[in-house]
Formats: sequence, structure tokens, C-alpha cells
Amino acid sequence: MAAGATIHTFAVQLADVDRGVYEDFTLRVARHPSETDAFMLTRVLAYCLEFDEGIAFSEGISSTDEPAVLVRDLTGTITAWIEVGAPDAARLHFGSMQAARTVVYTHRDPAKVAAPWVGKRIHRSDEISLYSFDPGFIDQAVAALERRNAMTLSLTERRMYLELNGQTSESPIHEQQVA
Repeated sequence: MAAGATIHTFAVQLADVDRGVYEDFTLRVARHPSETDAFMLTRVLAYCLEFDEGIAFSEGISSTDEPAVLVRDLTGTITAWIEVGAPDAARLHFGSMQAARTVVYTHRDPAKVAAPWVGKRIHRSDEISLYSFDPGFIDQAVAALERRNAMTLSLTERRMYLELNGQTSESPIHEQQVA
């Protein structure tokens, strides 16, 4: 954990009807001083939407050789490389070579996030998905953030219903391929 990091706790109730995942868990998330609330919340949502056995947050912004979130199998092999924000093409290329599955979740305009990747060498770029939410969805949810958070996340037909500390919002999860 970085010096000066702020710890946020999320008591999560997850109901992902699309994947048949129903879990209750608590996340302790260290928000680095240079990390925005929007980035941190997107990181938490990526964790929940990709929830699987072996999922974990990496060391965070200071980690250069791991994504924001990753999934390892029982042997320690990385099976999912989950980036958050706007990673550069070289990072996606590296991640795609490390894991069987690579995805990006962003709280930004997906067209602007993907634009720098055009024409760049990215391993298996046609298999990488970029996920985003409706404009304003993350900003609305960030307004409800506290240090201790109660979060209910339901997902059905790629539409997300979020209740965060009593405030509800919803958004489809938009997907586009990198290539």
C-alpha cells in the first residue's frame, strides 16, 4: 500500500445473472493519492463484473508489470488481465501476451481511449474488449462514495443496476473490440 493511501471498504452484494455469479464479499481498496475517485470506482466495478476464483487487485498505480485487476488460477498463472482507465498500446500488448483474456474497463469516453491504439501493435487485439458505461454514470455513483460503502450490484443482459450507499443508478455495459 502506498504511503498516504486512503482505505475504502465496500460491502458488496453481487448478483450477476448473466454469468450465474451470486456472492457477498468485502473489499478493502487502497486509493493512491494520485488516483481519482472515478478511477477507483471503475476499478471496483471491474473487479465485481469480472469476479471469479483467484481475482485480486494488483499493487495499483505503482505496479508497472501488472494490471489494476487480475485473475490467477491455482498454479499462479494469470488467466485474465483486467486494465482500468486508458492503458497505452504497449501495456495492452504485454498484457495480452501474459493472459488468455485481456479486457479494459474505462470511465472515460471509449472512442478517445481507443484512438491511440489504432495502428499500434497489440497482441491478439481482435480478442480484447473495451467496456464502458453511459456518460455520467460513474460521476453519479462517485457522488455517493464514502470511506465505508454498502454496494449492491445486479447485472442482467449486460445492464448493470448499482445501489451505492442508498443511491441507485443503472447503465448498460457497452462493449467494443479493440481491433
